[in-house]
Amino acid sequence: MTTFENMEAVKLESDFIGNMMQQSDCWKPGLNEHQKFKNQSRRQESEENRSSNVLSTGQSSSSVLEQGQSPVDDTGVCSTSSICPAPLCRQFWKAGNYDDGLVSKITLQNGKNSVHVHPMFLHSNATSHKWAFGAIAELLDNAVDEIQNGATFVLVDKTSNPRDGSPMLLIQDDGSGMDPEAIRRCMSFGFSDKKSKSAIGQYGNGFKTSSMRLGADVIVFSRRLDNRTLTQSIGLLSYTFLTRAGHDRIVVPMVDYEFNEASGMLEMSTRFGKEHFMSNLSMLLQWSPYSTELELLKQFDDIGPHGTKVIIYNLWFGDEGNMELDFDTDLEDIRLGGIIKKVETTPWSKVNQGHIANRYHYSLRVYLSILYLHIPESFSIILRGQVVEHHSIAKDLKYPECILYKPQSGGCLEGQVITTIGFLKEAPHLNIHGFNVYHKNRLILPFWKVLSSSNSRGRGVVGVLEANFVEPTHNKQDFEKTCLFQKLEGRLKEMTLEYWDCHCVLIGYQVQKRPRAPVARQDSLRCMPHSGKVKPVTLNQVFPAADGTKAGPLGLNLKRKGHDDLVQLEMVDRQAVKRPNGADCHYETQLVHNTANQLEDPKAVNLMQENRKLHAKCLEYEKKNEELNLKLTQLRSELGAVHYESEKLLAELKSLDAIKAEKVVNV
Repeated sequence: MTTFENMEAVKLESDFIGNMMQQSDCWKPGLNEHQKFKNQSRRQESEENRSSNVLSTGQSSSSVLEQGQSPVDDTGVCSTSSICPAPLCRQFWKAGNYDDGLVSKITLQNGKNSVHVHPMFLHSNATSHKWAFGAIAELLDNAVDEIQNGATFVLVDKTSNPRDGSPMLLIQDDGSGMDPEAIRRCMSFGFSDKKSKSAIGQYGNGFKTSSMRLGADVIVFSRRLDNRTLTQSIGLLSYTFLTRAGHDRIVVPMVDYEFNEASGMLEMSTRFGKEHFMSNLSMLLQWSPYSTELELLKQFDDIGPHGTKVIIYNLWFGDEGNMELDFDTDLEDIRLGGIIKKVETTPWSKVNQGHIANRYHYSLRVYLSILYLHIPESFSIILRGQVVEHHSIAKDLKYPECILYKPQSGGCLEGQVITTIGFLKEAPHLNIHGFNVYHKNRLILPFWKVLSSSNSRGRGVVGVLEANFVEPTHNKQDFEKTCLFQKLEGRLKEMTLEYWDCHCVLIGYQVQKRPRAPVARQDSLRCMPHSGKVKPVTLNQVFPAADGTKAGPLGLNLKRKGHDDLVQLEMVDRQAVKRPNGADCHYETQLVHNTANQLEDPKAVNLMQENRKLHAKCLEYEKKNEELNLKLTQLRSELGAVHYESEKLLAELKSLDAIKAEKVVNV
């Protein structure tokens, strides 16, 4: 068993908080910082270099324990085992076979029934995530929600378990961090501090489901600096610990430290009693990857003045016995293991397989590039030492249109959504179509197919929209199947077919007959080139022109009309073709290679010219928008600099007061 020394505090430099303030600027994610992160992750893969595995912040030495000042003697307080215990079963979908040999009972406390949560719930709760990348995205949402509190980066990387060298998943941000109360709410079920309407998280369950889906165990380190009170908290949610110890309820070991400015010491928090602290510390050292208190506290060295570090270990294996997350195939990416990629021979088949719509399934870097509709320039997602470049799917479209949809329920307007729809640049060669549906800036349904793929009608048509009027499921990989969602699905089907019928000739298809004029809808407005006199409406969206140049917001205040004046081209009946594999006959639209002659139609040319004029006008809006964003960024930077300078001066004033007081005492 572990033994404890009667020590009370960790000695830190007297100007610790002042140094924290001075070092805040070092944590802005510039290129040098990205390189540091990359170097750190590479060093962590070597067990011999673990001791030097920290980012240089200029004050990391201040948290090193001094001799005789440690609350726990490093020689006497450590885990009795040098090997990190692994769960009984390493395959996630089989790890729920839990038998504690006990029957959980409802106990009576203070005359009230108290219902315990069985450890099996951790696993069953995590099964809501069918896809590992969806679980990682859930953890990133917490960091993105911290942007409003000044977060500038979130880091996703591989690190090594110091006990056995096994890989661990690291997710770290420089948000505001969590104090002891907040980290306890984070580790509990159903508690959420997120009150902002723009916050992605809302249920208070995402951290538990996502971390347990990725690995059997997770340890959290969080530092918060609030009103000059600095706290450090450590919490462990371990399925391995609970199963091996035979617990019939969820036990979460936690310890807290608080900086005492008067004594210049980082002291253990004994708000629950010293015995409680030592008991929790003992469990942390036994079941976490870190066998000494010194190793635990060393994890705060690269967090900076505030932030949170999440380390998931004992990562799950797939059905074939290989680790589910593949860190080796690409050293700058995280892949999903066990995915067999087809070897395509034809050029267009390779393009189809290499498109983002297929690659996001197995490449975390690709998935993270489209995960958020907008990312502030001041915030970076760093995957294995390299910044993830944001990818706008709307900019991949040619012949784009914007369609305003106003869903109604019971005669009441539920909201409005602007859908950008168009052909992929590679159309008609790609057999890809569908809508990318976001909710509060977060991608919920990527390339959602609202049409069957049995024929080519709708081929290459892709859309992007942010639907905040429908609610996502708890795993944020689908939407609740409400009446509003069903209406949205039906409207997107109509939208796809209408767009295809009006524009398929532009990419070389023939149409069977002239499209009928759709019935005017009260819930839709179309933003499209038109030969009549129009009045532009700014919609605050940026879309590419057909010729590849950038374009700004598009919008026309016209009800949906027929497109008789859109294209006056000769229509040819579609030919019946039989599937080569002997399937039933079906009708498909056929490609036409002489589209150049078709596009010489005068009205089509006029429409294209008018479209370019609108795009040019939209460029002005885009330029103004960029100027305003730049000014906003500068103002935020200046405000941050003033804030840090203010904190620095306050720290210096405090230090001078202490010196004066000391001189008075000496006199």
